[in-house]
Order: sequence, then structure tokens, then C-alpha cells
Amino acid sequence: MRLRLFVLLIVASWFGTGAALAEKRVALVMGNSAYKNVAKLANPANDAALVGGMFRKAGFDTVDVKLDLNVVEMRKALREFGGKAREADVAVIYYAGHGIELDGTNYLIPTDAALETDTDVLDEAFPLDRVLFAIEPAKQLRLVILDACRDNPFAKTMKRTIASRAIGRGLAKVEPASPNTMIAFAAKAGSTASDGDARNSPFATALVERLPMPGLDLRKAFGFVRDDVLKTTGYKQEPYVYGSLGGDDVSLVPAKPAAAGPQANPDSEIRRDYELALQLGTRDVWTAFLNRYPSGFYTDLAKAQLNRIAAEDARAVAAEKARQAEDEKSRLASERAKKAEQEKAAAAAKAAEDAKAAAEKAKQIEEAKAAAAEQRRKDVEAAMAKALADKQAAEKALADKAANELAAKRANDEAQGEQRVATVTPAQSSPSLSPQETAKLVQSELRRVGCLAASADGEWNGSSQRSLTLFNQYAGTKLDPKLASFEALDAIKARPGRVCPLLCDHGFKADGDACVKIACRAGYRVNDGNECQKAPDKKPVPNREDAKKKELERKQTEVAPTKPQASGQIICSTSGCRPVRPGCRISIQKYGSAVSMVGGGQAEVCD
Repeated sequence: MRLRLFVLLIVASWFGTGAALAEKRVALVMGNSAYKNVAKLANPANDAALVGGMFRKAGFDTVDVKLDLNVVEMRKALREFGGKAREADVAVIYYAGHGIELDGTNYLIPTDAALETDTDVLDEAFPLDRVLFAIEPAKQLRLVILDACRDNPFAKTMKRTIASRAIGRGLAKVEPASPNTMIAFAAKAGSTASDGDARNSPFATALVERLPMPGLDLRKAFGFVRDDVLKTTGYKQEPYVYGSLGGDDVSLVPAKPAAAGPQANPDSEIRRDYELALQLGTRDVWTAFLNRYPSGFYTDLAKAQLNRIAAEDARAVAAEKARQAEDEKSRLASERAKKAEQEKAAAAAKAAEDAKAAAEKAKQIEEAKAAAAEQRRKDVEAAMAKALADKQAAEKALADKAANELAAKRANDEAQGEQRVATVTPAQSSPSLSPQETAKLVQSELRRVGCLAASADGEWNGSSQRSLTLFNQYAGTKLDPKLASFEALDAIKARPGRVCPLLCDHGFKADGDACVKIACRAGYRVNDGNECQKAPDKKPVPNREDAKKKELERKQTEVAPTKPQASGQIICSTSGCRPVRPGCRISIQKYGSAVSMVGGGQAEVCD
């Protein structure tokens, strides 16, 4: 037992040493989005947070995530990380943000850089060699991942002090001088990368899916990243890796050790000690076992074995006493002792024999108990072994199913990619588009950010030009509104949400992303300022028919100012009734009068 414990201590010390000698992995993750002198980038900060989380889940010892670094902060981050890399086996730097290539040298751009002239690059940006210098002390692997191949706005506004100085589109090809060093670009040298339409760029999304696969060689992992990005971007963006590694597989996450046979159950050590004590079978061994394991399933079994040994000892003592009593009886008989003494010896012999029989029976009972307990142990261990085997079989079936589904998905993706490549003509496989297609893409993006209300028809007319001018006004850009260019497309796509305010017709107001009708309370109306104002009293508005009717009545009733007015009296005759003429009155006259007579004895008398 002591020898076995000593061996266990030695093995444990070996495992402790192996854990202490595990490789140390460190990572620095930088994401620059909030640039002060050019438009803000949408995804680098999000990409940095995503990749940093991936390194943490992969078990890296140190992961430093730094966002929106100015020149001082960036210099400090590289200096501090260089100190950590000196003690590491694997060192990784990931950078997302703007980069620029000047005369064949690649630079990473801090957020406070202005870069008004080409010479400012040397003072305000960090050359890629400075990044490589920070990770150079790492012992096994040095990896730099650059998601900095975006179309750089600094290059468009920068003044050249020398006309022949080259400022490239994207980053320039590099060849690391240090061994076991890899540099991964989001897009091949001389080309630009896309931020995509989602929260993260296609390159960052592919990285977090492929790199942390345990045991996967980095060269193959970046090959999968390349395939994923090509499919996502419609074969317009191709990531590329520079540098070389040795012949052995180099993975970012070590492979999980394969299980050599069925896994041991948690009581395997106790079981081995029990089986060793069972082989020895002494009281001292079982006592030591119970002292080491005072409770549990195997403890009860050990107690049964100890009871069996106690019963055997009691049986042996009883048998010895019976033998001695029988010997005493025989001796007295041979010596012809007194009858009383012989009877006493015979009684003692009989009592000893009865005790021996009882001890034998007790021994048999304890042996039966011990045998039953041992059988229970075997049944329990068999059941545990079967359960473990069933669990392993289920896990293997689940893993096989997942692997088959993944293989089928990859095969389907590859088939779709091949079919897409096969159906694309040479002109279509190029990232270049016709002016009408480019205009349609720009119009769609202008609609997305709220600067264009018309449909995206591909006609770059006055409405589209005014929309791009409106975008310049609210986004702070200086894009040429007369041209639908890739520069304008990338600048608009970099905006994640609405840029132009929502404009509504008269009588409507903006509510979120929709225009709603303005409702005024009774007695109020919407004025020219699109506000509710008390409405004036309504006056009748004459129409043409009413005007004609009034004019006719006016002419019919119009009289000269000097003409007498009618008296309002009515005079009647046999021919009918009529009003009394102005200046006249009715008088009752007899017939035959010299005055004008009318029927009924009435006469009209005029003064």
C-alpha cells in the first residue's frame, strides 16, 4: 500500500510538471473605428471584440483588447505586448482599421492621424515592421492578422511631396524575414476588403469560425477562411497569407488528447485498492482500507470482508478449544480418573464442540454475506461499465452525425460555389460593374440611409444627385454628386443606420422611420410651418352662379335716386290687380267720374 501511494505521488508530480510546461499563448487585439479626420468605420470595434472573445475561449493566457487607439496609445500597446511576447511560445496580433501602403511599406493608422501629406505617414502611422518587432521574441509561432485592407480615404486627400511617390490601393505584399512567422491579409495585396452589411466583416466572421478548431493546421484554417470570404463576397474579396511554417502541423488551439479505451469511472482508484486488498485478504489490509476510505460503496464491501475474517478467527478459536477439551477427556479416560472428573471433562468437550459448531455456522453466514456483497460489487461495476459504454456510443454517434452534417454542408457550399463560378461569365466574375449597375447599388444604399425616396432604377438623374449631396451634408463627406462611384458606394455602406433626416410632406410629421399625419384639435388647422394654428372664421365663398343671380337682382331693383318709390298699395280691376303707381293713391269714386275709373268703385288718383 505504501509503495503504491509513493508511485501515485510520483505520477502526480509528473502530471504537475507537464501542466507547468504547457505552451504559453498571448494575443493583442486592436480595433480602430472612431477616426477623427475621416468618416468613422462601422465594424473594426465590433470585429476586435469578436476576435478577442475567440482567443479567450481558445484558452489564451493573456488577451488584450484595445479599441480606438491614438498614436500614443497604440505605441504603448505594442511596447507592452512586446514584453509579454518574450515569455510566450505563441504570440498573435490582430488589427482592424485603416491601413496604407507608401512606397511598398505597409502602415497601420491610429485614430488621431491627419495624414495631410505623404511625409506625415512616417510620423503619424506605424509601419508593419514595428508590429513584427513586437511579436519577434515568441518561441514557436508569430502570427499577425490584418483586417486593414479597406479603401483608404486618406489616400484620396493626401498631398504628395514627390509626384512619383507610390500610394497603393490596399496593402503591399510582404515577405517575413523571421522563421515561423505568418501574416494574414483580409484581401490580397493591392485589393481592398469589405466591411459587409452585418455587424462583423466577412473576414472576422470566418476567422472566429475556423481558427479555434482544435488541432487544425493554420495553413489549412486560413484556406478555409479564404473559401468562406470568397463565397460571402461573391468572389470579390480573396484573403491571402504571407510567410511560411515548417513541416509539422501548427495549430492555434492544440488538439484534444484522444481517449485510449473506455474512460475510467470516478471510483476507479478506490476499486483498484479494493481489489488489491481482496487479493491479500488480511485483517490489517482491510483495516488500512477502511481507514483510507471511511465511507462509500466499497467501504461497505470491505466491512463485510472484515466480518468474514472475524468469523473465521472465532471459528478457529472454538475449534481449538473443542480439540483441547476432547484431548482432556481422552487423557482422563486413559488414566482411569474418577467418574466425576470424567463426566466434567465430557461436559466441557461437548460445550466446546457446540461452540465450534456455532462458530462454523457464523463463519458460513459471514462468508455468504461477503459473497453476496462481492456479487453486488460485480453487478454494480458491470452496470456502470455498460452505462459508460452506452454513453460513449451515444456521444460517438452524435459526433459522427455532426461531422456528417458539417461535411454535407461544406460539400453543398462548395457545390453552390462551383455552380456559381461556372454560371458567371468572364465579364461578371470581375468586380467591375457597368455604370448603370453601380448607380443602382449607390441608389439602394442612399435609400437605406434615408437620403433617397425614389426607387433604385440605375438612372443617375437629378434626384439621385441631390440625394448624394444631402448625404455629403449630413455625413461630412465630399463625394462628387455627379458620379455614382465605388468610392461613394463604400462611404455610404460604412454608415450602419439612417444619415439623412426623414422629410415629410406638408401636413405630416416624422415618427421614427415613417411619416404620420398631423392631427389638430377642433378649431385648429395646420399652417405653413407644419404646426397647428387656430383657424379663422369661415366666410362664404361666392361661386359664379351666385354672382350672376345677385347681379340680375341688383339690375332689376335698381332705380334712379330721384324716382319716387311705390306706395305699396294694390289696386284691382276686372283685368287683374297691380301696384299703385308712384305718386298716386287709391280713391273711392262713383261711376261716371272724370277720373280714371277701375272696377269696384276704386280709382287711382295722381297728384
